[in-house]
Amino acid sequence: MKRATIITLQAVLALSLLGSLAVQVLILPAIWRDLTDTAFGWRVAAVTILALWLVCLQVVAICIWRLVAMAADDAVFSRGAFRFVDTVIAAIVAAAVLTAAIATLLVPGSIAPGVVGIVYCAALATGGVALVVVVMRSLLVKAVEMRSELDEVV
Repeated sequence: MKRATIITLQAVLALSLLGSLAVQVLILPAIWRDLTDTAFGWRVAAVTILALWLVCLQVVAICIWRLVAMAADDAVFSRGAFRFVDTVIAAIVAAAVLTAAIATLLVPGSIAPGVVGIVYCAALATGGVALVVVVMRSLLVKAVEMRSELDEVV
């Protein structure tokens, strides 16, 4: 992987981490304040789900950072990469479930049914992203196997 690509990706990941931290510190308290007219349980659930969704994003960014670092060191085709890929899959699945939970919270409210449907579709699409990463993981398994075989030959 080219050095410019690595630096650019790390910059994007750093910005996304900083942005998500800013949302956690600045925006979530504002959402909490804006929801003062709603039921306390709904308010707690909504802000908690949003906070956990941000944590999922942060976990994915950190794991991708580690995978990029492994790629830079030409070590991505190793068994050590699997724990990061598996963590990414788990975080994306968790984000899909959390997105569906937000949609479910919106069902009994005054939100338009189309909006709820869009949020459910976003949950489904997020689950689809997890499946894409599962496919990429299987490709990584094959690449590691091939590299191991090549190392034995050489």
